[in-house]
Amino acid sequence: MAVTEKKILLLARRDHTEAMRVASGLTIVGHQVRLVFMTEPVAQTEANAEQAELLDLADIEPETTVPEMADELTHLDAAALGEAIAAADVVINV
Repeated sequence: MAVTEKKILLLARRDHTEAMRVASGLTIVGHQVRLVFMTEPVAQTEANAEQAELLDLADIEPETTVPEMADELTHLDAAALGEAIAAADVVINV
């Protein structure tokens, strides 16, 4: 049985590390995955560095709604975030 490709938007609100792990895993089944960091800057930890490497291998370029991260990642304002949510088949909050 073939899996239908979905456009998945992952909102990293509570646990950035887990959100990165989930996003990388979802690409294994061929889904299009967008990851948006929210609420606060991503902590500079070894675990997050390891997960960031997996994102790179999975060709996921994270985005953010956090102004302090706008120099590093594409910054989404409220309208852009709304468009991303509307365009997704599935929205996951982590």
